[in-house]
Amino acid sequence: MDSNTPPDSPGESKSGLIGLLRGTTPGYSNRDLAGVPLTGMSPLSPYLNVDPRYLLQGTDEFILPTGANKTRGRFELAFFTIGSCCITGALFGALNGLRMGLSETKDIAWSKPRNVQILNLVTRQGSTWANTLGSVALLYSAFGVAIEKARGAEDDVNTLVAGTLTGVLYKSPGGLRSAVRGGLAGLALTGVYALYNNWEHLRGSSSSPSRY
Repeated sequence: MDSNTPPDSPGESKSGLIGLLRGTTPGYSNRDLAGVPLTGMSPLSPYLNVDPRYLLQGTDEFILPTGANKTRGRFELAFFTIGSCCITGALFGALNGLRMGLSETKDIAWSKPRNVQILNLVTRQGSTWANTLGSVALLYSAFGVAIEKARGAEDDVNTLVAGTLTGVLYKSPGGLRSAVRGGLAGLALTGVYALYNNWEHLRGSSSSPSRY
């Protein structure tokens, strides 16, 4: 190294480093970066070796089987419906049996016969209500799946028809009048359920200003 050569000044070193960085990074002009939406993100440095357009995706990134829906169908929900109805019926029946047992044995002192009688009522009422609600849920789910497959659509019509047929079939052993009452009860219950599911949509439609 020649001792007569003057050392590089700090300004020259800084300009050389900037030129090296500019030469090794892809060139994104201000016009390219201006059209990139950065909602919820801090501005990206133009010296990063990343195209900001690949960081924001407007579509959902869920991997679903071919032909599958994003929501569970009636067949998938049938198992949950039947199981939850059985558990609900068992709990309600157990509480009802406990109430009946305490009421029927209130004149008997606390003893082993009284405990056995209360326990029998609890188990009997629990199994009865679990069987009842489980059977109703099974009929409703079966009708719902069959109607969905027949119509090829999933909407509130399936819910109303399935509830009506469930009430008719469940009460059919009691005669025609009992079957009609069961169908009306099933239609009313499923109607309330459908109204509850669409309540937000109905409120939004009613609150929107009319065009006429």
